Amino acid sequence: MSEAPNHQAPSRRRDVIVAAACGAFVAVMVGAAFAAVPFYNWFCRTTGFAGTTQVASAAPAGVLDRRITVRFDANVGPGLPWRFTPEVNSIDLRIGEVATIYYTITNESARPTAGQAAYNVSPPTVGAYFTKINCFCFTEQRLAPGEKREMAVVFFVDPTLVKDSDQDDLNTITLSYTFFPLREPDRPAAANAALADPAAIVRLDPRGAAAAAHE
Repeated sequence: MSEAPNHQAPSRRRDVIVAAACGAFVAVMVGAAFAAVPFYNWFCRTTGFAGTTQVASAAPAGVLDRRITVRFDANVGPGLPWRFTPEVNSIDLRIGEVATIYYTITNESARPTAGQAAYNVSPPTVGAYFTKINCFCFTEQRLAPGEKREMAVVFFVDPTLVKDSDQDDLNTITLSYTFFPLREPDRPAAANAALADPAAIVRLDPRGAAAAAHE
């Protein structure tokens, strides 16, 4: 009878260790879930994985004689009533040469709309060498009804590409953009009521209480 507590103590310690291990595992998995997206973005920017382009603040030091064709692709996702087009379908430029291309977006609806562009290049392996100095894809674009906007992309193909033997036969790069719709912020209930009934106004009585009345 007196030996029962001695048998139970190791069992309780084992249960505590298992519970602590499970808790630590859950905490690690939750942390990994939150870190997955920024880590993936960093990995793509660093390696050019999946055609993710690079970013620079200045032009490269030199320009090579080797030329390459860059094609421009423009798409609009479902639910966004925009027309989106590049000024030209393609250009030929030397590796290391800085180029500026303009895209145009037009809101063809009778309401304000917003969108943001996703982008990539193909073939995907060239993402590590396709470098942007300026790009509209980093900011939200909000257009009034019927508004038309011109946006620039400034880029170059990094001269280090010629050191990659896998790119010896490369002669064409396609830069592709797709605009996706952004959700408009929900209006407060009072604002929605006022829009539904323009005659509705809100008055404050001397004690600060709000009451709706119809004029």
